[in-house]
Amino acid sequence: MRFALLLLGLVLLPVLARAGEPTDAFSAFSSGDYDAMAAAVTELAVSGDPRAGAVITALQAGRLYANAAGQLLIREADGSFRDIASGKPATVDEDDVRKIRMNNAVRRAADAAQGGLRLFAADPATRRLAAAALFKSHDPASLPALSRALAKEQDPSVRALMAEAEAAAMVMSADAPEAKKLAAIAIIRARGDLDASALLASIPNPTPAVAAAAHDGVVAIQRVLQLWDVLESVFYGLSLGSVLLLAAIGLAITFGVMGVINMAHGEMVMIGAYVTFVVQDVIRSEAPSLFGASVLIAAPLAFAVAGVIGIAIERSLIRFLYGRPLETLLATWGLSLVLQQAVRSIFGPTNREVGTPSWMSGAVPLGGLTITLNRLTIIAFAILVFAALMALLRYTALGLKMRAVTQNRAMAAAMGIRTPWIDALTFGLGSGIAGMAGVALSQIDNVSPNLGQSYIIDSFMVVVFGGVGNLWGTALGALLLGVVNKFLEPVAGAVLGKIAVLVLVILFIQRRPRGLFPLKGRAAEA
Repeated sequence: MRFALLLLGLVLLPVLARAGEPTDAFSAFSSGDYDAMAAAVTELAVSGDPRAGAVITALQAGRLYANAAGQLLIREADGSFRDIASGKPATVDEDDVRKIRMNNAVRRAADAAQGGLRLFAADPATRRLAAAALFKSHDPASLPALSRALAKEQDPSVRALMAEAEAAAMVMSADAPEAKKLAAIAIIRARGDLDASALLASIPNPTPAVAAAAHDGVVAIQRVLQLWDVLESVFYGLSLGSVLLLAAIGLAITFGVMGVINMAHGEMVMIGAYVTFVVQDVIRSEAPSLFGASVLIAAPLAFAVAGVIGIAIERSLIRFLYGRPLETLLATWGLSLVLQQAVRSIFGPTNREVGTPSWMSGAVPLGGLTITLNRLTIIAFAILVFAALMALLRYTALGLKMRAVTQNRAMAAAMGIRTPWIDALTFGLGSGIAGMAGVALSQIDNVSPNLGQSYIIDSFMVVVFGGVGNLWGTALGALLLGVVNKFLEPVAGAVLGKIAVLVLVILFIQRRPRGLFPLKGRAAEA
């Protein structure tokens, strides 16, 4: 019995003596063989050794050293050394150690290894980024680390990303069984994005079954991507339509009630944008904490400023030109030039910076669609403005008088309605809404003296297409033209797309001269 214990002790003694020594992977760093070092880095990344992260990080930072005996040391920030094997401080003469250097192969291996090591980080966001990076690299060498990480992962979202990364590495592995590759292809196919499609199309040396499954996956992903492209075009078309609605809704009111072709309507939009700039400039200098509410503050101010200017224009110029459409057109066109030059003289000819509040910044991913918050806010804002205007026209005394004047001006005047003041208030209301459109446009377009000119033609086109004076027609016309424009732009380009839309509107107006929803009543039929 004693002899057996003695023999066992003699066998275990060398093993226990080597327990604190570096493994073969660690010893490769002091060998000077770069190929062995690159292989050691890859081996450490998947080994699960708790010292692996510190060693690879020190190697990348140029803080990994070795002494003459091959003992690995890490130089700390304060200049002291720490023994890797024991983890304890080491007293070292700097003349007796040398820095472990890298070549490009070792450097690439270390960069790839860091991605695998981050799979075991405590922060879920770090693990998520690591899994995403490994999916893009799809290196089969990461399979052992991914397998261990999946076994430990508890976060469902991170686990899904790790499964996708494992599938990507699996389909690229030359040694993986066909059944596992087919299962991996199903996971990648379910991901359904461009990266997944490109990965399935680049599987090396596939078997017939794997090649067929990969081809079917690519076809299915392309169909899904085409659907998301259609939805993206619809969303951007709705956002453009909302902008056109905000710019045109005020014009629809003045054109419908007063029959005035107001070429200066675009300048009311421009004034609203500059009101936003002034509000933000004051907030930046006086109350920076209110910047998040700057757009909310600017909207009613823009309505008031543009509305007052609109009433002043109607009282001083437009009211003398009723019944003379050509003179009205020329006068308002000249007024637009005056307003543009006035803004240039006050604010300068260059674009002005208007910031976007934090709650309007960024985007929300929805499957393959990215919804930008500023455009989503503009869509919601356009809906609110339209609903408020419809409520004003339907439930207020001013709205009732405006509808009466629109349908039969002479009869409304005979009933005691002061049509000149209704004209002034209508013009002010339309101009105020255009000012609020400028607030919205300042978040997606350049604020310059020419801002309104970019939307005046489109606004008239929306009004005529929807039906002069009909707000529901204006809304539907704006959304239709916005969506059609966004679908034509990728095919014909931005300029030809607008020309195509204009041609389509002209052809439509020839068939329905009064637009989608013409007004009804004696005056409309006259």
